[in-house]
Amino acid sequence: MIFGLLMAFRIRTGIGQDSHRFLPEDSTKPCVIGGLIFDDVPGLSADSDGDVVLHAICNAITAVTHVPILGGCAIELCHKHGITDSSVYLEKALETLGKQRIEHIALTIEGKRPRFQSRILEIRRKIAHLMHLDIDQVGCTSTSGDGLTDFGCGEGLQCFCMLTSIEE
Repeated sequence: MIFGLLMAFRIRTGIGQDSHRFLPEDSTKPCVIGGLIFDDVPGLSADSDGDVVLHAICNAITAVTHVPILGGCAIELCHKHGITDSSVYLEKALETLGKQRIEHIALTIEGKRPRFQSRILEIRRKIAHLMHLDIDQVGCTSTSGDGLTDFGCGEGLQCFCMLTSIEE
């Protein structure tokens, strides 16, 4: 009986990653992470807002749909139309899912700065809202990297995303 139920679903897992360096300290570009602004660090070097969390999610969606969003659609939106808000790219990525529905996403953000712990719940809420999910479908952790990478040394941010989708 259980085997028959499992056969009715097609489960896919996508892994996405993104990273960007911080701009110089005197930059006026805001730092956007998980759709939220962090005031205590400079913005990230990117044509878009450089939101490594939303970009990692887009890449994870591409891994399950095979539709390149950041390498395709986002470049056009940014360069042709001046759209730099990564939440627009995420919405485009979500449109490629077709009959698949996202069951869960897990995020890990690596960087020495800013400190994320006090805003993890806020990031989860924002991602859940943007992706039309319940908050319990979004997991998020952060690590300083202990200075072992450029991110751990405070030069930028990196995010990994694991996404599980189900197609009935």
